[in-house]
Amino acid sequence: MPRTVRANILITGASSGLGAGLAREFAARGRNLALCARRLDRLETLREELVSANPGIRVAIHSLDVTDHDAIFRTFRSFASGLGQIDRVVVNAGSGRGASIGTGRFAANRETAETNFVAALAQCEAAMELFREQNSGHLVVISSIAGLRGGRRGAGVYAATKAGLSTLAEGIRLDVADTPIRVTTIEPGYIRTDLNAGATTLPFAVDVATGCRALARAVEREPASAYVPGWPWRVVAPLYRIAPAPLLRKFL
Repeated sequence: MPRTVRANILITGASSGLGAGLAREFAARGRNLALCARRLDRLETLREELVSANPGIRVAIHSLDVTDHDAIFRTFRSFASGLGQIDRVVVNAGSGRGASIGTGRFAANRETAETNFVAALAQCEAAMELFREQNSGHLVVISSIAGLRGGRRGAGVYAATKAGLSTLAEGIRLDVADTPIRVTTIEPGYIRTDLNAGATTLPFAVDVATGCRALARAVEREPASAYVPGWPWRVVAPLYRIAPAPLLRKFL
């Protein structure tokens, strides 16, 4: 059976990093885009770039802070109204701030927890409302290899939120398994973006362009879950899950 073409794709956190990279990949495939992020000026610049490089596509943009949960529902419905419907939602917006627990950085850790999990939950809720009404759609959540194990220092809360997000996506997938709605969990390895610019250890890291090409290919396949890039993470991830703690400390 031919795979469904998802013509209208909504991406959160689209002003930079993986979100902007995915927008470029899907625009090159001729898809219409609904892009949202806090920085409207960057979205405007990105829209100009995409429409210029890919004549014929439609690119809608909207300023959105995903910690404003009510705004998520309004924005998603506004996009759906403007484009006719939304066929795929990529839950991508996230935060990488944080510090070791108990070191006086609760505010930063809370921000990451609220952005990466509670706000992601709101995005999933808003997307699934649209998809249930349409009886079609593809929900994609951008989790992380980091969610496979606990993390040290600033990665501690980040890893916990990504583990929670992966589990949430699996639950949604089980819930709609007998419907036309698809749910994909993407677990990227280390892709160099502004989010991890200060990191000193990024094993097997790739640049944004390489990472986003692999991300787009994985999303288009619509698997239940995928490690990205596939090599070496399909091999490394199972080992990462069982690696002894002293070994993990050398790499995290």
